[in-house]
Amino acid sequence: MYTVIGLPRTRTFRVIWMLEEAGLDYDLIPAPPQSDRVVAHNDLGKVPILLVEGEPLTDSTAILNFLSDRHEVLTYPAGSMERARQDGLTHFLLDQFDAALWTAARHSFILPEEHRMPAIKDSLRWEMRRSAKALARRIGDGPCLMGEVLTVPDILAAHCLNWANVAKFDLNLPELDDYLARMQARPAYKAAVARGQAALNSDAG
Repeated sequence: MYTVIGLPRTRTFRVIWMLEEAGLDYDLIPAPPQSDRVVAHNDLGKVPILLVEGEPLTDSTAILNFLSDRHEVLTYPAGSMERARQDGLTHFLLDQFDAALWTAARHSFILPEEHRMPAIKDSLRWEMRRSAKALARRIGDGPCLMGEVLTVPDILAAHCLNWANVAKFDLNLPELDDYLARMQARPAYKAAVARGQAALNSDAG
């Protein structure tokens, strides 16, 4: 049994989805960033947090890799060429998508107002559209980024594409729209959405 701490609308969703894909038992505690419950496990106040036998793990990608390696799901074996390509996709998505979206969020509502530079978002949108075209070329013929098999990069890609839509980055690429629709149609994705909403409703009640 794992315990996930964080709000479903954040990167915490990546971990929830991963756990659903792997069929693993977990509790979800919907706590916002910088809350006392979060800071108790991560002094930076960032989510998600995964409690493993009482020990906290942080950073969504590190948690995904931990779960995939531990349970041998959504990953290729370490040392294989497929794993090297998988890891390359992971770093590409973190560098070109996650970093741009996070920087845009920081300059929109996270940083103190006197430290925000709203004009940087135009540059980020241009850069991400360029990266989106590269991602579209990498999708290929399979339903997932690496063909028929769902891997950790798919969770990152789908989450970032949805984040881009919410942030109005307007990538306008049918290949990516179709890919995101396939990911969102997965039973585990739908289960993660439902689990997150149920946790929020329970917390509110």
